[in-house]
Amino acid sequence: MSHSTREVPPPLELLCLKALWSLQEGSVKDVQRMVAESRPLAYTTIMTVLDRLVRKNKLSRHKVGKSFRYAPTESRDTLRRAALRELLEGYFDSSEEELLNYLRGARLESPAPAVSVAPAPEAIESRMDPVLL
Repeated sequence: MSHSTREVPPPLELLCLKALWSLQEGSVKDVQRMVAESRPLAYTTIMTVLDRLVRKNKLSRHKVGKSFRYAPTESRDTLRRAALRELLEGYFDSSEEELLNYLRGARLESPAPAVSVAPAPEAIESRMDPVLL
């Protein structure tokens, strides 16, 4: 995995990409409207994020009238594969088998420390000083 650039975009960039995957192509205003459903952001913030995605070659941009239209250059599945690859490399030593075992709930390392369970109410009552009652 390259340490200079990540293939998987940070959350705000991913939010804008999701909007454009739905739209297939859109203006800053179009993306802003879709993103506002979950996170209201300024027009200039969306514009900055889209420009950053263009520089990273995640989006293409072409001028229509006085504004730009943006479109994804990668499919959602391409990005999913990159995210999965990053997850495998970072947390599972590139082992699909370890990931599958983890997802199945298998313990790959030493057992987790025991969780203390609160005593039953009867146990608490048996330890209470009757004088306090």
